[in-house]
Amino acid sequence: MGAGDSSGSVVRRILLGSHLRRLRETRGITREAAGYSIRASESKISRMELGRVSFKTRDVEDLLTLYGITDEAERTSLLSLVKEANVAGWWHSYSDVLPSWFPTYVGLEGAAHLIRSYEVQFVHGLLQTEAYAHAVVSRGMKGAAADIDRRVALRLERQKCLVSENATEFHVVLDEAALRRPYGDRAVMRGQLQHLIDVSERPNVRLQIMPFSFGGHSGESGSFTILSFSESDLSDVVYLEQLTSALYLDKREDVSQYEAALKQLQQDSPGSAESRDLLRGLLQLS
Repeated sequence: MGAGDSSGSVVRRILLGSHLRRLRETRGITREAAGYSIRASESKISRMELGRVSFKTRDVEDLLTLYGITDEAERTSLLSLVKEANVAGWWHSYSDVLPSWFPTYVGLEGAAHLIRSYEVQFVHGLLQTEAYAHAVVSRGMKGAAADIDRRVALRLERQKCLVSENATEFHVVLDEAALRRPYGDRAVMRGQLQHLIDVSERPNVRLQIMPFSFGGHSGESGSFTILSFSESDLSDVVYLEQLTSALYLDKREDVSQYEAALKQLQQDSPGSAESRDLLRGLLQLS
């Protein structure tokens, strides 16, 4: 099974969960009552509706009955999603070296047709060289060398979405701080800067640098990523990574604020060609 199929399973989980939520809310049924009907807790229903857990066919059948869905065609259509939603992602084998919240992000990232991001601490994972990624992971992860190598391998695997047949559109603003902060030795940083220059030439990549010289800007809240999907009934998702967890925001008002912040960052940053010149200047200084 290809990466696209397994990434799609995450999207299908979210689609199925959101559909079940709409059915429950339309019938005026509480999460507690829904949980009781499938011998589960209110929090289990919440996790199902957010697409954070796998689905059991029996549970979905019981929920559809509770929600009054008796039409066989509608039931069959929704139950077929259960099987598709439970496909294990290609990243599943890396789960022992990943924080618990990250596999969901990897699935969403792989399924997105457009990824927009602002990064301030280091170069975005989709643009990291192997040597730079190794330096970043080694700094942040205290563990066996083999585990660090596997985390780096996952990061490189994620990057395939930028060069696949239906390559993802990637628009990223990197703060100059991310380029000035050394990870690894001089050769590692030079290699990373050259890689950014090269990858910024790809037609599906729009890379901009927010220079120190601009001063304060709209990215004051820190790094964030906005994921957009080709499925019309799947809303955009804002991903915010924290020290011990992550937030996934999909309320329209939340997403709109982050979209506005990113649009302002893009307007205030030099364009792609000028940003490449900035990278070349940094490369000469390194």
